[in-house]
Amino acid sequence: MAEARYRSLNDAVRERFGEKLYKLTLNAGCSCPNRDGKLGTRGCIFCSAGGSGEFASSAALSVSEQIEDAKARLSGKRPVNRYIAYFQAYTNTYAPAEYLRPIFLEAITRPEVAVLSIATRPDCLEPEILELLGELNRIKPVWVELGLQTIHEDTARFIRRGYPLAVFERAMEELHARGIETVVHVILGLPGETPERMLDTVRFVSASTASGIKLQLLHVLKGTDLASYYENPGFSVLSEEAYVDLVIRCLEVCRPDLVIHRLTGDGPKDLLMAPLWSQAKRQVLNHIHRELKIRDTFQGRLWEPAGREI
Repeated sequence: MAEARYRSLNDAVRERFGEKLYKLTLNAGCSCPNRDGKLGTRGCIFCSAGGSGEFASSAALSVSEQIEDAKARLSGKRPVNRYIAYFQAYTNTYAPAEYLRPIFLEAITRPEVAVLSIATRPDCLEPEILELLGELNRIKPVWVELGLQTIHEDTARFIRRGYPLAVFERAMEELHARGIETVVHVILGLPGETPERMLDTVRFVSASTASGIKLQLLHVLKGTDLASYYENPGFSVLSEEAYVDLVIRCLEVCRPDLVIHRLTGDGPKDLLMAPLWSQAKRQVLNHIHRELKIRDTFQGRLWEPAGREI
């Protein structure tokens, strides 16, 4: 850990697998109910045309070709033995199980793949998909990443998330019953959200069966509806100082064993409108680590095992 002040993904992976695992970002060729007309056509207000998969390989390639392509892009870092196969773009369970089975099997059965990670929505987990995930989880560990973003229904409606909190809770129960680990995505800085409301979302995730959390700074990207909203008077994004303070407060209320998969993020440079300071990802992480040390605080310092009424 960064001076043992929070349980980072790198530290948790090294403990479990005995080495660092690198992510290979892949594309299953799925769409999203918020884009294909089932729920809407414009996606969530912050979502770009790439569906959060700007760093993923092309779906025109086979899974094996995507893996080799992603490995080649990592080859300059250092010798790598094993990987996390991460299906990132759009909603990776939004397709029939018979379509997804060969795609996921092609990834998980490769000897260099240690973990299969699948980003999806909690309202896209039909019974046959859950059974498929359970089947895959018996081969190698499967992590399902769920985009929650917020527990507050008014914010969820504003960002066009497309499902109520109860759907997320049911999905978590179904995945937990099958022994499948879950990573929950939370966005910090959504319009109208106060720090206390954001902390309530983190407390909720910490009190759930989630094994990990991703804290993501709200990015304003070109071509999104959020970009238009950003032009309105009264809406501003978080400053670096405010974001660092908020992340530390989130870590303090996180369950001590919750794996922190992300503390910030860097949007595509050609699309990012704000906040521009987020492009210096290493600088932001160093700022967080430095402030944790200055405050002499750590993950779980204010965690309340009994949870909190939401």
